[in-house]
Amino acid sequence: MRKLAQLLETRQISSTEVVEHYLSEITKQEPILNAFITVDAEGALAQARASDLRRQQGMALSPWDGIPIAVKDNISTKGLKTTCASRFLANYVPLFDATVVSTLKNSGLPIVGKTNLDEFAMGSSTEYSAYGVTRNPHDYERVSGGSSGGSAAAVAAGEIPWSLGTDTGGSIRQPASFCGVVGLKPTYGWVSRYGVVALAPSLDQVGPLAKTVEDAAILFSLLAAPDAMDATSADARAFPVPDWDESFIKGLKIGVPEEFFGDGIKPEVERAVTDSLEFLAGQGAELVPISLATNEYAIDTYLTLVTAEASSSLARYDGVRYGVRVPAEDSNTMFAKSRSAGFGSEVKRRIMLGTYVLSARHYGAYYEQAQKVRTLIRQDVLAAFQQVDVIITPTTPSAAFRIGAKQSPLEMYLSDLFTAMANLSGIPALSVPCGKDARGLPLGLQIMGSHFQEELLFKVAYLVEKYVGVEGGTFSDKL
Repeated sequence: MRKLAQLLETRQISSTEVVEHYLSEITKQEPILNAFITVDAEGALAQARASDLRRQQGMALSPWDGIPIAVKDNISTKGLKTTCASRFLANYVPLFDATVVSTLKNSGLPIVGKTNLDEFAMGSSTEYSAYGVTRNPHDYERVSGGSSGGSAAAVAAGEIPWSLGTDTGGSIRQPASFCGVVGLKPTYGWVSRYGVVALAPSLDQVGPLAKTVEDAAILFSLLAAPDAMDATSADARAFPVPDWDESFIKGLKIGVPEEFFGDGIKPEVERAVTDSLEFLAGQGAELVPISLATNEYAIDTYLTLVTAEASSSLARYDGVRYGVRVPAEDSNTMFAKSRSAGFGSEVKRRIMLGTYVLSARHYGAYYEQAQKVRTLIRQDVLAAFQQVDVIITPTTPSAAFRIGAKQSPLEMYLSDLFTAMANLSGIPALSVPCGKDARGLPLGLQIMGSHFQEELLFKVAYLVEKYVGVEGGTFSDKL
């Protein structure tokens, strides 16, 4: 991204030309890929022309002014449809921007469009979108992951240089792993959630997806800031892009949890992660075997909490204020018919499960108990960081699976087996490509750190990326 920014700064290329290139790629690939729900070509070109004018006047808003971006379609964009990949919000146009979108605009990044996702971010494959599945650029018969599948696939396919996703239980990292890009779930509270359509407010977080570690770090540096509009926003400092000094690796303690290796993991995944760990050890890091035994309960705890919060968050979609409304003889029937018509099967399933665990009869046995286990998981994670600096695991147990392969909801939920723990404990976690399987499908390595240790995660990921190499190139590399 630095090379492209330099070309824009010296006016060897214009933002209009850059945006036109990516719009051309979108036009060429979208009939098969389906990474976008809405493409705002006219709006993006208008923003690009405004960026070019600022450059001419020496008034660029940031070094990245004029570099286009895509935004996941559950993040509010003023004047541009925000559907959450649901029939319920098929025609919803927000009257305001999410804070992260305002930040992008204030930095001069043209917004090309809104990317596909599992409906209301509920899923791990983007198969639950009302607008069709997003295909994996490495194999069109396989999923791109979810729920930020469109954001990851668009970057991997070269339709956009970087994008925004959201992560509730792995929804940035899992598609990043499947599509071979870099994805970060930040520390809870470091990036504003204001204007993000809520799934589970105590777990949701916005983060960057990009082709390289440095590009992801640059985008995160724009997003990381306190926000008075978000009650959960942390009073944290700004994030500077690391200097990539590699001396930090000497003596760095890397935790390797035994529970994330062995049974249930594809051998190629384990081998790729192990090879990367051995490389880091060869650079001077110390590999420390640790145990994160509470991860056994992470998926059950996560599913209990996420369905409960989803049930509450989606109660506002009643057919009265906005969205689908089905006329009926009385209000209760209208509510029921509107929600039945607007929501897909997975959303209905999670609402019912969440309503069940929140009911007076079952609250203590399920929701209250899950909160207690969440505390134990958080304590387990924080105790591990008393011994080590970072924790490295596979991002996913396997490479991308075939479209339609996981018919059982439980089987789909297990896609978050290695990622949910970071959301439950609020720590940052990053997925970086660490190799490929025998079919050429990307594999991801997950790096977790203690709260607000994103800089360290990026620096470790940078070394892994250097070891593995970056596949393909960006637009600026082709000039």
